[in-house]
Amino acid sequence: MLCRCGLRLGYALVHSGAQGMSDFPIRLLLIEDNPLHSRLIQQLLKTDTQLRCEVEAVERLDEGLVRLTRGKVDLVLLDLVLPDSEELETLWRVRLVAPQVPVVILTSLDDVKLAARAVESGAYDYLVKSHLKGASLGRAVRYTLARARARGGEWDSPMFRLAQQQFLKASQYMGLDDNVRQRLLFPQRAHMVSFPFFRDDHSQVETVFGYRVQHVLTMGPTKGGIRYHEGVDLGEVAALAMWMTWKCALMKLPFGGAKGGVRVDPTALSRTELQRLTRRYTTEIIEMIGPDRDIPAPDLGTDEQVMAWLMDTYSQQIGHAVPTVVTGKPVVLGGSLGRKEATGRGLVFLIEASAQHLGLELSKATAVVQGFGNVGSHTARFLAELGVKIIGVGDVSTSLYRREGLSVKDLQAYVDEHRVLDGYPDAEPISNADLLELDCDVLVLAALQNQVTVENAAQISCRLLAEGANGPTMLEADDILHDRGIFVLPDILGNAGGVTVSYFEWVQGMQNLTWTLDEINGRLKSILLDAFRRTLHRAQKDRLDMRTAALIEGVSRVTEAKLWRGVFP
Repeated sequence: MLCRCGLRLGYALVHSGAQGMSDFPIRLLLIEDNPLHSRLIQQLLKTDTQLRCEVEAVERLDEGLVRLTRGKVDLVLLDLVLPDSEELETLWRVRLVAPQVPVVILTSLDDVKLAARAVESGAYDYLVKSHLKGASLGRAVRYTLARARARGGEWDSPMFRLAQQQFLKASQYMGLDDNVRQRLLFPQRAHMVSFPFFRDDHSQVETVFGYRVQHVLTMGPTKGGIRYHEGVDLGEVAALAMWMTWKCALMKLPFGGAKGGVRVDPTALSRTELQRLTRRYTTEIIEMIGPDRDIPAPDLGTDEQVMAWLMDTYSQQIGHAVPTVVTGKPVVLGGSLGRKEATGRGLVFLIEASAQHLGLELSKATAVVQGFGNVGSHTARFLAELGVKIIGVGDVSTSLYRREGLSVKDLQAYVDEHRVLDGYPDAEPISNADLLELDCDVLVLAALQNQVTVENAAQISCRLLAEGANGPTMLEADDILHDRGIFVLPDILGNAGGVTVSYFEWVQGMQNLTWTLDEINGRLKSILLDAFRRTLHRAQKDRLDMRTAALIEGVSRVTEAKLWRGVFP
């Protein structure tokens, strides 16, 4: 029998990205011969709102083994006493067929010792069937999958592979010294923690995984955001830290790259739970961060409120207020004017420069914006102010199309009320795949990674592709887009407005002064356009795509700094 349950699991594999695409559910194989227990377990799984799963139930081990041989099973819930197998032999036979699939034992109270022996023999956990509750069952599933992921190779992330492949491609073109190349392939520091926090009813203590990665310390303090997302792992954070290194170097900012994150679904947490999570995470990484060490900022799933809690927690431990420990905080706590919209505003500055290079008149152009969070919504607003017709938008809930143009003001008002775009009345709902393939002049990718792939790159129909997200285009797709003459604003250039204004905030805080919004926007535009001109010049001179040219600009600067500093001792 097949059962669909819950809304969403924090851990589940997220394919290509979130905007308009459904996450794959957790696939559970339940091997249990008691039909009452089988139905109970499936009903209990439905009560956990953090789970989205498919349960396939069988009553015999041989049926379960056949199912395992077909693959695509994320976790096995296993009774050790079955009609065709008993005790530890049952576990051994499962592990022989599917050694990488985590197993949770279902046991009666009389067989707890046997279940404990099974855990010693390789099972991840055991549950007493007579004591089962929805919360405990759901938590066991989530924790087991998180532990399996941690054991199974945190570095083995598609994003980290992409970041390394991009770097290696740039290294080859620039003839980078092998000693430097090997040094920059992995981050200098990586801190991985697991920590608990109370849920609101205080009967549950949730345990989650957190990370802080510093890629390069050569350039000065490290800088990078903190994201709360169910797909966060060490490889993803390391990739983002690497990209931040090249981004800061390309902008000529005195920072190395860093990134942090917690593997959690923030939308499933209340405000008080989010605060407890943030404060505990801060204490876990407090030795790594500081105004002269490593300065966090908001990222996916976090905002100025999270930064305020992080700053307050750090300040409590130090004994006095330290506003410069984070950027992207509220203006009243020392935040900078213009920081919230900086990434979107910066991307539009660069779209204007790219359009001028291409001979594209923006006041007569059309645009599609994938992603309607902070970056996407501000990008859409600033493009609309330039006269660009926004014909398509998308977020995690849906994608929308209207050939006559969408009102960004109305879209934002709808999202402010309903949180997502789903249900917006004045547009045609379409799929995420169709959104990306709409015929337009400007395609803005402001969602998640891996959106343009080798499968859909040939169907992308725009003149200018502007990346506001990190890693939205796969390496093989880059070559296809370049061959088709599509001009790409790569992520390390396109979304650099955020870290640039974060740098302004840090400088203002360190010097106890404030700049006007006009000063900030003027400085931002100057820095971004300088980086754009240098990148474009290198791309034209060396006949490179814009991403490789931007990476070479950043890597060259980091390499020069490393050679000047030398190796200790």
